[in-house]
Amino acid sequence: MTQDLLDLYSDYLLCTFGQATATGLEQVVEGSVSHDQITRSLSGKKRTGAELWRIVKPFVRKIQGEDGVMIVDDTISEKPYSDENDIVCWHYDHTSGKVIKGINLLTALYHVPSCGLSLPVEFRLVAKTESYVDKKDGKTKRRSPISKNEYYRTILQQAVNNQIPFKYVLNDIWFASAENMNYVKHKLHKEFVMPLKTNRNVALSADDKRKGVYVRVDEVEIEPNAVRLVYLEDVSFPMLLAKQVFKNKDGSTGVLFLVSSDASLTYDGITSLYKKRWTIEPFHKSLKQNAALERSPAHTVSTQSNHIFASLCAFIKLEMLRRKTKLNHFAMKARLYLHAVQSAFEILRQMQPVTVAA
Repeated sequence: MTQDLLDLYSDYLLCTFGQATATGLEQVVEGSVSHDQITRSLSGKKRTGAELWRIVKPFVRKIQGEDGVMIVDDTISEKPYSDENDIVCWHYDHTSGKVIKGINLLTALYHVPSCGLSLPVEFRLVAKTESYVDKKDGKTKRRSPISKNEYYRTILQQAVNNQIPFKYVLNDIWFASAENMNYVKHKLHKEFVMPLKTNRNVALSADDKRKGVYVRVDEVEIEPNAVRLVYLEDVSFPMLLAKQVFKNKDGSTGVLFLVSSDASLTYDGITSLYKKRWTIEPFHKSLKQNAALERSPAHTVSTQSNHIFASLCAFIKLEMLRRKTKLNHFAMKARLYLHAVQSAFEILRQMQPVTVAA
């Protein structure tokens, strides 16, 4: 896909309110670009994280700051009616606890609190290119030769290589492995805030760790609004543990155990930093609802991959427009929708529709 066509297609993704098709774009631009041109572009070489960085880099340089954080998370673009292939396959969705058919997108989102903006700077699509027979049910299934934790480390390393200024890495519980913790601290020379599962074992002193004396994290006595030094198995440095108690929407009480590699943080510092991780949720929501992530009928790996790439580019445009207009993504989309309805209404009135009267 050429840069001009990518620019045109990503604009179209922001303007369309239905399926994003090559025919639809051809009609919108009144034939200045043909259906075949669009289809050939989408069917071309798959766009990569390196190409996304070339596009987003000038915008990152405008907003970057030392308070920036790097958030890593994944989402599933649901494709219930698409034929299965290397990227459209079954994935476990840890947010719903269900197995979902779709495309698993892993993104590094750079968030800068001082300006309130967030930009995707790296991504990977989980490709399940290997087949195997599940011993439990005897069914043939797909798997990826590269784990999501490997992708996690790869995209963070690339973010560091790209010289994006950030001190902290934030992620959810599914990436809080000992290997990832060691990698962020020692290989990347960054700090992190991560949640732990309640059954994760911790030692309460260096001596306990040497002796192999561990307790479940939910059994650790810790004062409210305080932190405690703990040691994890296979992690080579001590961490601060904070117990955050909060109210769920249904009125129930939730508990989150957070650990940080930064020994200088307070309880408020840890919880305030982790709160920034939730920036990834509106990113996923806007990507799906405002940038047409899930509204493409593309059916090949290349066209599906390039459509997702264009959706990421469309999000970048929305975010930079948000900086300019001071409107959020949904307000901008609503304004576009209102103009579309007004235009349709005016055309209808010009057609002199039949008047109905009682």
